[in-house]
Amino acid sequence: MSEMELPERESMEFDVVIVGAGPAGLSAAIRLKQLNPELSVVVLEKGAEVGAHILSGAVVDPIGIDRLLPDWRDDESHPFKTPVTDDQFLFLGPAGSVRLPNAFMPPLMNNHGNYIVSLGLVCRWLAEKAEALGVDIYPGFAATEVLYNDEGAVIGVATGDMGIEKNGEPGPNFTRGMALLGKYVLIGEGVRGSLAKQLISRFKLDEGREPQKYGIGFKELWEVQPEKHKAGLVQHSFGWPLDMKTGGGSFLYHLHDNLVAVGFVVHLNYKNPYIFPFEEFQRFKTHPAIRDTFEGAKRISYGARAITEGGYQSVPKLSFPGGALIGCSAGFVNVPRIKGSHNAVLSGMLAAEKLAEALAAGRANDEPIEIENEWRDTAIGKDLRRVRNVKPLWSRFGTAIGVALGGIDMWINQIFGSSPFTMKHGKTDAASLEPAAQHKKIDYPKPDGVLTFDRLSSVFLSNTNHEEDQPVHLRVKDMDLQKRSELGVYGGPSARYCPAGVYEWVEKDGQEVYVINAQNCVHCKTCDIKDPNQNINWVPPQGGEGPVYPSM
Repeated sequence: MSEMELPERESMEFDVVIVGAGPAGLSAAIRLKQLNPELSVVVLEKGAEVGAHILSGAVVDPIGIDRLLPDWRDDESHPFKTPVTDDQFLFLGPAGSVRLPNAFMPPLMNNHGNYIVSLGLVCRWLAEKAEALGVDIYPGFAATEVLYNDEGAVIGVATGDMGIEKNGEPGPNFTRGMALLGKYVLIGEGVRGSLAKQLISRFKLDEGREPQKYGIGFKELWEVQPEKHKAGLVQHSFGWPLDMKTGGGSFLYHLHDNLVAVGFVVHLNYKNPYIFPFEEFQRFKTHPAIRDTFEGAKRISYGARAITEGGYQSVPKLSFPGGALIGCSAGFVNVPRIKGSHNAVLSGMLAAEKLAEALAAGRANDEPIEIENEWRDTAIGKDLRRVRNVKPLWSRFGTAIGVALGGIDMWINQIFGSSPFTMKHGKTDAASLEPAAQHKKIDYPKPDGVLTFDRLSSVFLSNTNHEEDQPVHLRVKDMDLQKRSELGVYGGPSARYCPAGVYEWVEKDGQEVYVINAQNCVHCKTCDIKDPNQNINWVPPQGGEGPVYPSM
């Protein structure tokens, strides 16, 4: 059945269509209904349930929730059960560690008043609030296409067709996707969203901006021995096992009920194609300052996700004809604080307030330019502006000098209100990779199955599932280029940077063959970001597929 022969989509009309049931999308939906209960608002979520694809540390600054739901502390159902009680910063060497005095840290790095929480649980809680206000939430529906009117303005999105077989033809269980039409559309897909990527390109939203920068973040949830648990402890570290030229950091967050979240981030502007971020994470856990926490412990969950790191100077233009980008689709993460959910909530609220005004004035499908014009003067802009030089300093000068210079720059912003310069990021993360011939292979230790693990056993804990009889959702545009360059020049880095073992170069009949195990994909988007030729395009699989994170 060709595209022309497909049955026409059924359509539904709303005032506002929101893509993504993350903190930004749900906050926008709640705020719209607070401002005008008569508005019709729908939220689409590609995960099987709200929170299924949400993965974050997370230590949450409650500034956003305080503004969205001022009385939330009176609601016993809220998930913010573990306030931060102890804040530690460590520099790790190969055999030891140095704790950095808290007094040396800029005040914005202080985590007291914040909460250690599962962001997935936060989103499930926000979804209940949204539904109670009359918001329609459709989990298991992946938005795969942007819909435009004759003038080129966005008028809605379409969900993906279900039941397409591997050959691209409709199977016996084929179901046509739905068209969800709105007077405005908000895109809150998270990091490197497929629709946001299309819109940024179509409307040149990144023109005049620095390239967006990214990291790959890993997280495991462990149940530790009671004597090893310190509820409310937040421990951040940097240094070993990464060398001083490779950016990254790590965290241990002690939640409730003897649960500890351990995470590791590698900045994706690394040069050496032999770096294996997953293995660096496993090595990190063996450090003397870290491993003791996990003695006699049990690993419960695993996941991975890309993180936006470009900050203030990399935020694309937010508004476009018919809607706007919100949350991590825009890149509102404060890198030194390792926090973005507070800004995601605030960005959803800002967009909602501007759209509610536009709708009240009888506007529709025009550009809500007010969102773009005003975000820099809000708490989001002020939060990102004062840390705008931290990531570029780290990238340019390496960990030891760059982190120190970043700290000085944050103090200058603290004392004087601003620093006198704004640094550029330069290259994209894809362009940062160097040919394999310029580097040596890295010998990583084998996992012990107790503290350190392989990728496949880890992916099993992410509850990832994809129907195998469907088109591969990881699209290699030019397979000859992949073999000639990705393998021939760069040594096949996709076999290492993927946190789920999706990509393999396998010898078959004397030839190297590229194998894509798409069913393993945890939707982190690293391949879409780091492939040196930008030859891999991540698109959503069938709705509801991918990981199912219970409380990550």
